[in-house]
Amino acid sequence: QVQLVESGGGLVQAGDSLTLSCAASGRTSSSYAMGWFRQAPGKERELVAAITWSGGYTYYLNSVKGRFTVSRDNAKNTVDLQMTSLKPEDTASYYCAARYGSGITPPYHYWGQGTQVTVSS
Repeated sequence: QVQLVESGGGLVQAGDSLTLSCAASGRTSSSYAMGWFRQAPGKERELVAAITWSGGYTYYLNSVKGRFTVSRDNAKNTVDLQMTSLKPEDTASYYCAARYGSGITPPYHYWGQGTQVTVSS
């Protein structure tokens, strides 16, 4: 079991930056990929960014490429999502998730409770 807790959400203006953090605890001795998902009201959940255990491979949703950066610190069991040039369409609940194994594609096995990001125009 892996427990995930997100932090860092909030209300910002368009063009601002925000960093989300996710702290993992529990069975963190095994290697696992980490992903950040988001879900806006009335929309399906989508994978925004993901990173492998080693950090050697990252994935980004096309609409966030060049604006978001995912990183992890395995010594601290944390993963961050740095978001810059935020747009109103980035407004959503953001979820941290973990999956065991080398891949980053869903399904993910463990989820955080989510943190709200609201971007005003």
